[in-house]
Amino acid sequence: MAPVDTGVMTTALHITLITETFPPEINGVANTLGRLCDGLRARGHQVELVRPRQGCDQQMGSDDELLLCRGWPLPGYPGLQWGQSSMHKLLRRWKRHRPDVLYIATEGPLGLSALRAARRLGISVVSGFHTNFQQYSSQYGLGLLARLLTHYLRWFHNRSTLTLVPSVSQRLELERRHFERLALLSRGVDSQLFHPRKRLKALREQWGLADDDIAVIHVGRLAQEKNLGLLKRCFDTLKATYPQRIIKLIVIGDGPQRMFLEKELPDAIFCGSQRGEALASHYASGDMFVFPSLTETFGNVVLEALASGLGVVAYDQAAAAQHIRHGYNGVLAMPGDEAAFCDAAVWLLEEDETLRCVRLNARQHASRQGWAAIIEQFEGQLRGACSQEQVLPDAALLP
Repeated sequence: MAPVDTGVMTTALHITLITETFPPEINGVANTLGRLCDGLRARGHQVELVRPRQGCDQQMGSDDELLLCRGWPLPGYPGLQWGQSSMHKLLRRWKRHRPDVLYIATEGPLGLSALRAARRLGISVVSGFHTNFQQYSSQYGLGLLARLLTHYLRWFHNRSTLTLVPSVSQRLELERRHFERLALLSRGVDSQLFHPRKRLKALREQWGLADDDIAVIHVGRLAQEKNLGLLKRCFDTLKATYPQRIIKLIVIGDGPQRMFLEKELPDAIFCGSQRGEALASHYASGDMFVFPSLTETFGNVVLEALASGLGVVAYDQAAAAQHIRHGYNGVLAMPGDEAAFCDAAVWLLEEDETLRCVRLNARQHASRQGWAAIIEQFEGQLRGACSQEQVLPDAALLP
């Protein structure tokens, strides 16, 4: 498709995206990168993907659009690989076919080798801050590791032309930690996939729920950093406050804490990982969405729940802070205030009309949060970085 002459430069770019995770893997980073990659290609750009070889790639080879690198198993993420350093491989490839700009989405050995190779060749680099690894370390009681990770992440991102962050709260947090040249790139949602019309009576009946009963939905990785103890406390509070109502907790996702949670929440229904239309139907068949995490850089699931027409309960940060007006299209609590979080959930169920209005407003807001404007903004940020990169000596590339 020929570019339209709009009076501004519309030359197609050769963009290389480096990441440890990509669809069909199920997580927010993979989903976001898949959307960005598809969107850039639809706008006429050549997108080269560099990622570790995963279990499903055994018969797949590299080509002009895909470079598979060696990886190590990633602890706690069965089936995923952590990319090994591939600097010489990248140098050889990029000397033959030089990209205009890199987007490095993950900061592991593969991302570091891409950063060093790009800087040696004078290729522009944009990085993305997708995961709060340093906060995860704190959640696991590894305070020293958290400080070391913060130091490394700051060093890494400050050597790119621009670092993209998904939320205003994340940008403020990183600025406080002296990260430089930060810009906002939010997230969108497919509001046709995630839609209240995907509600299935048969699925609710399978959960043992009638039309007037309440399905409390949680979607996400079942891991310690997701603050899932509050999920139990909130659900117990709802059951104790409204003993006359049938309320069930529906947990969608998998992870290392699943077996523990199944013991802690014997009455909950665990649906495992879902994707595509099945995931959309699980969302839409719920009534409330409870999201207790404190470690999100964004939280795509919040937008998916809003688009599905659920009453969302979340902490006032990341995606929830950007997209929820308390009491209008969802309810919020100050980060860390567990009592306020539970009270917010209780308030949603005080009156049927309250929940109905919140759900309608949630859907209306999310239906305006499409991916097209996000991808156009991303394209502009990559294009703007192309003329700004400076070549540093190798000494500057060692943390």
